[in-house]
Amino acid sequence: MVDVQGTVEDGYEPVRDAFEANFARRGERGAAVTVYKDGRKVVDLWGGTKDGDAAPDDAVAARWEPGTAQIVRSATKGIAATVPLLLHQRGQLDLDAPVGTYWPEFKAAGKDRVLVRHLLAHRAGLPVLDTPLTPAQAVDGVSGPAAVAAQAPSWTPGTDHGYHAQTYSWLLGELVLRVTGRTLGAWVAEEISQPLGLDLWIGLPDEARPRVGRLAPVEAAPRPASAGLRVRPKQSVADAYADPSSLTSRAFAAISPAPDENDDAYRAGELPASAGIATAAALARAYAALIGPVDGHPRLFAPATLTLARTEESAGPDRTLLVNTRFGLGFMLHGPASPLLGPGSFGHPGRGGALAFADPESGVAFGYVTNGMQRNVTADPRAQALVRAVAAVGG
Repeated sequence: MVDVQGTVEDGYEPVRDAFEANFARRGERGAAVTVYKDGRKVVDLWGGTKDGDAAPDDAVAARWEPGTAQIVRSATKGIAATVPLLLHQRGQLDLDAPVGTYWPEFKAAGKDRVLVRHLLAHRAGLPVLDTPLTPAQAVDGVSGPAAVAAQAPSWTPGTDHGYHAQTYSWLLGELVLRVTGRTLGAWVAEEISQPLGLDLWIGLPDEARPRVGRLAPVEAAPRPASAGLRVRPKQSVADAYADPSSLTSRAFAAISPAPDENDDAYRAGELPASAGIATAAALARAYAALIGPVDGHPRLFAPATLTLARTEESAGPDRTLLVNTRFGLGFMLHGPASPLLGPGSFGHPGRGGALAFADPESGVAFGYVTNGMQRNVTADPRAQALVRAVAAVGG
């Protein structure tokens, strides 16, 4: 049995039970979960090993500690999406302006009518690259933006949606750089992480390296998001992931060969789609701050911005994931492909495990990170067990 550490407030014991069951029955290696309620931390649990490639019962393996951080993959997208929304809130970015207004080179190949909101809602038609980038090119700050600027859309922008699994990094990152003169990672560090005291980075600094655990070896092909979801009839979800010519496979292979996520250079690179690193406590606290005050810090999202974040922009069959997905402006919304706490919840999962979201109606903010990545895309069974436990106690 894994020795689970941490605290839960009275009434939240079912979350501890679910967390312990993840180790006992769901293959957990090392993980943490944090829940805020109305700006107050009510759950803060961790257990297992810091490194996912060590056995959970390895007596000499490093134990997971309160400050252990992990790469959170696409859960990074939700944090990244806060940046353009806050820039809009401050009057620095028009969500309905063409992207080319801020980034003239982006107009190439018929993209002059792609709007900022299309980037955020996965409607830009740019989930794939004709020529994938190497891991080194992906993080050099130049090759990625140049590639998406030159890329022709896979469908007429604004008419449909498909998950931009990797290209979201360079689309959002370059837009923020053109608007602010700062990289997206620097903006998050200076405007969000430092003021709120978050162990959260998009671009890991050298001094934080010892805090970060290693991911377990990752299986090549993801498992479909969830059974029973309607898919496009031309190709099954499993076949699409296995077919290297499919839009699905190509979207996840925009960086090829697949990067080593334990590599220091990859972790130091700023990839807002896939390579953020955080503790569970930092993710939960960040989302708590979006919806309300936290420890004297004023809420980050004004009411109008919160409405924008969780107003449906894209819904239905996803051209990339081939299941029904729902997106607001940069955030996944509650639905069958990514169940959150309730209809008003917004956040983002990370492929294979991580999950972070807020539910304004209940005042709940949730963060879960793991180093034992599993074969799923948007609905990890361990994260879902924890969400169900939070729901069972009334949020």
